[in-house]
Amino acid sequence: MLDSELLQQLSDDIGTARTLLELTDAEYLALAERNLAELEQLLTQKQALLALLGQHGTLRSQALAKAQLSSDRNGLAKLAAGSAIGDEILIQAEQLEGILDDCRKANERNGKLIRANQSAIGTMLQVLQGTTKTPDLYDRRGTAAKSTHHRPLSQA
Repeated sequence: MLDSELLQQLSDDIGTARTLLELTDAEYLALAERNLAELEQLLTQKQALLALLGQHGTLRSQALAKAQLSSDRNGLAKLAAGSAIGDEILIQAEQLEGILDDCRKANERNGKLIRANQSAIGTMLQVLQGTTKTPDLYDRRGTAAKSTHHRPLSQA
């Protein structure tokens, strides 16, 4: 891979990563609103962008391996050191890394919202099914009295 091709690919990936970040933010709103139709559409778009970023990452790793360099930041720095546009390559790579880190943080935030929604729905289902664990009550002697009779909300 030529240096100019590498720089162009990094630049393209920055645009792709920014779009991915926008989709992840839109996904957060769709999750909060529980808009499943929009979520499905966003996930389809995200998968395509993630596949493209993955392909480009693989191509860069292969190019570094072909040059007998490690496929990490150090290998890229060694490759850039021998290039006239090496500084630009490193700047673009650092910018891409920052945007991808923002994507990771946004994805973690979305994951927390998903887990919170799952917990709330699970609790609601337990209430409707009458399987909630009721707290122990105390009897007149001050010992815990177990309540063993649970009825589903539909039978209450």
